[in-house]
Amino acid sequence: MEQQAKAPPDIKKIAQFLRGGGAGMKVRVGALNGKRLDYFKGKSAIKALLSPAFAKVKGAPKVTSEAEAQTILQAVNAFAFFLRVQRGGPTGSSSSSPKALQIIPEQMFSPDEYYAWFYEGSQWTTYAGGILMVAIMLAGVMFPLWPPIMRLGVWYLSIGMLGLIGLFFAIAIVRLIFYIITLIVASPGIWIFPQLFADVGFVESFIPLWEWDLPKKKSKKKKGDKKEKEKGKSSAQKHKENGGAFIEEVDDSEQSRPHSRAARVEDAEDDD
Repeated sequence: MEQQAKAPPDIKKIAQFLRGGGAGMKVRVGALNGKRLDYFKGKSAIKALLSPAFAKVKGAPKVTSEAEAQTILQAVNAFAFFLRVQRGGPTGSSSSSPKALQIIPEQMFSPDEYYAWFYEGSQWTTYAGGILMVAIMLAGVMFPLWPPIMRLGVWYLSIGMLGLIGLFFAIAIVRLIFYIITLIVASPGIWIFPQLFADVGFVESFIPLWEWDLPKKKSKKKKGDKKEKEKGKSSAQKHKENGGAFIEEVDDSEQSRPHSRAARVEDAEDDD
């Protein structure tokens, strides 16, 4: 846009920071006239300008309060880097579909409003990725013209990669067969490399070497804590929780029972 080209350098740096991944803003996807656009809420932009990451940006103005952040974002909005929009309902049948967006003629910045991005940010990563893709395709097409040493090295590298993939599948099949055998012979069975498919590092996938397939024990800590809490409650707390009435347990012992009130008859001497 022409307005974005006329923006001062400090405004451009703020827009680049907010559009980049370092700002930590929550970006959502909406639909404006059938075209998908990223949009955000004003509060997230204010938090991004008050974050320590923005303080490290060189050449950007310092922001110490929400009022200053709102003033700066109003200036960024004036150069049409993002525009105030009204969010509607989902564009599709699913609730997770992009929500419809509509540009509001009166532009202003408010923490509770939504703003759609009309600025793509720095495009050097896109250009670099395109150049790299073209270089890889050209290198593949020109493979017959490569020197014999390079072609031989690529052939050894591809054979090594295929060998590693085949070894991985072989280990998976062998460990499954071994588990089935040990499940029949020595229940509950033994897994070789039990962490092979776990979400761990490469080295941790092969540690330990084997392990019994024992079921995971359920923790009884919660039940014990609950009983201790019930025991620790005083009579006043029980009285309050039960709506003003509670029954107190009394030990069934002779000391706890009340003594019966019986009449005692004693012989008294007659006074003559």
